[in-house]
Amino acid sequence: MFADLPIRKIIHVDMDAFYASVEQLDNPELKGKAIAVGGGGKRGVVSAASYEARKFGVKSAMAGSLAIKLCPHLIFVKTNFERYTEISKKIRKIFHDYTDLVEPLSLDEAYLDVTQNKKGNPSASLIAEEIRARILDEVGLTASAGVSINKFIAKVASDYNKPNGQKTVNPEEVLEFLEALDIRKFYGVGKVTAEKMYQKGIFTGLDLKNKSLEYLDENFGKSGRYYYDVVRGIHNSDVKPHRTRKSLAAERTFSENLSSEIFMLEKLEQIAEEVSRRLLKSKVAGKTITLKIKYSDFTLQTRSKTLPYYISDKSVILETAKDLLYQEKMTNSVRLLGISLSNLNTEKKKKPELKKSINVQLKFEF
Repeated sequence: MFADLPIRKIIHVDMDAFYASVEQLDNPELKGKAIAVGGGGKRGVVSAASYEARKFGVKSAMAGSLAIKLCPHLIFVKTNFERYTEISKKIRKIFHDYTDLVEPLSLDEAYLDVTQNKKGNPSASLIAEEIRARILDEVGLTASAGVSINKFIAKVASDYNKPNGQKTVNPEEVLEFLEALDIRKFYGVGKVTAEKMYQKGIFTGLDLKNKSLEYLDENFGKSGRYYYDVVRGIHNSDVKPHRTRKSLAAERTFSENLSSEIFMLEKLEQIAEEVSRRLLKSKVAGKTITLKIKYSDFTLQTRSKTLPYYISDKSVILETAKDLLYQEKMTNSVRLLGISLSNLNTEKKKKPELKKSINVQLKFEF
């Protein structure tokens, strides 16, 4: 395998508990304590948790009320995205000292292609160590990193020795590494898919590898080919310095459940205004409007409509969201509403990716 693939050295850098760590950096009194960013109040949702809080089972997207039950001494801190963005820019500046092939995934993680780099360093592992050391020295935060032949393996590896750790999967170790990996560790395998795989006797990468492409297609649809390839070390996605935004959204969680559609319309107007503001700021427009509804029993529903033209105007977004709201009669009270625009005018048609097999990569230094 591995023959004819371009030789690549990819690093995935992932900040450790980023939001919580920034708060602990700015307020030394919070260091070593269990904190949750966001999540305050009976309706709040945790955006991030420090490692001290995670030991008690607190995690992102968890209701604040449950978090405080798991960790009674938990300290809630308000989110400060301006500060997180400021820190993120400093970190990205460090990345660009090594390569211009930097693909940010969010404020706290990014891929770097250092196959050819500004330092002339042939070792991606040493570059990753140097970057992590600089982030700690210049920013005051710890980061973890994964290093390997493609983005998929690098991302999986970055989670291997967290926090403040690093894992390199050398070319000759790729297949063995993937075969031994718990299926839950595969990037792109969520909780629901993992449960489905368990039911079919797929617990490790080796179990997955033993399934034919036909079997995976039949049982996992369009994702079947992806699973078939990645467990064989095949993932040809390039590091893209300028990632195209796929959607833009805003949502609100309410302090009290809403049962009146009149009150929901008031909230939708505010959300539509926020979405429009973000679209105009980003200088983009979209065709597909999606209404997100989370009910008081936490069930989630989405309703979408695609228009024949691009829009960014608040009035059109609001009217379409209203139509979607009235599409079905409400059977339960609502705790969250959201509006997103996708099918944006920034998207480009994808070129078909050539599938290649993986041996030339065994020859270069990591």
